[in-house]
Amino acid sequence: MDSNETTRGLVVLAVDDEQPALEEMAFLLNEDARVTTVLKAGESTEALRILNGRRAGAPAGGLPGGAGDVAEQTDIDAVFLDIRMPGLDGLELARVLKNMAVQPAIVFVTAHDDRAVDAYDVGAIDYLLKPLRTERLSAALDRILSTRRSGPVEQARDDSGDDEVIPVELAGTTKLVPRSAVRYVEAQGDYARLHTTDGSHLVRIPLSVLEDRWRDAGFVRIHRSFLVALPLVTELRLAGSGYVVRIGSGPETAELPVSRRHTRELKDRLVRATKQAWSQR
Repeated sequence: MDSNETTRGLVVLAVDDEQPALEEMAFLLNEDARVTTVLKAGESTEALRILNGRRAGAPAGGLPGGAGDVAEQTDIDAVFLDIRMPGLDGLELARVLKNMAVQPAIVFVTAHDDRAVDAYDVGAIDYLLKPLRTERLSAALDRILSTRRSGPVEQARDDSGDDEVIPVELAGTTKLVPRSAVRYVEAQGDYARLHTTDGSHLVRIPLSVLEDRWRDAGFVRIHRSFLVALPLVTELRLAGSGYVVRIGSGPETAELPVSRRHTRELKDRLVRATKQAWSQR
């Protein structure tokens, strides 16, 4: 990537159907010295027109193109957008942007904390909650600049083997927890607690959703309240009237109950995993 490209100021597009929220977002973006241009759109169709009008290499005044089209490349570095908007919502707009050969960085700015997983599924690099705070906005811009320095990411690649990340909000900071770091998941009402080697994190995702999403990644339901990473199971043993599993070893050991209805499936999965490991030797 050209050195001038990595050192120039950021061109960003703010998208929100609520005018006060749009003006506040634009104001805070303009306050950051790393941002040189802030464009504004009140809904997704207008945002697409702006993106098409600023196609990379286009003459001043832009190129013709309807809202249904999408530029292959634009000089806009990032799009900060709300999720819930009339017509084409933020997630749908992000899916349209994924068709671009070089996609702007996507940052969601929303009052709702229950769509974070969907946001990262469409390639968002950050998820900011309203009211927007300067320090969180600054951290998002840090990520955008880091992504730009490392070069554009190919959008056509197959992401099926990627290690999914779960965004976790804690004291105004969004931490990205990779699925591979999760040892087991514990249901807590409509929430789930991710237990990792460095602590636990509460996310607003039902356990049943993670069970469906992570089944092919080696996670198995052992109890109505627990989902475990099968490769980390070191022991299954009878304890009293039921079974328990042991995960990990040493100080990182955890023992979890196995319900009767899940015992047979867990045993079968463990046997199959062992046979598969031996057959590959």
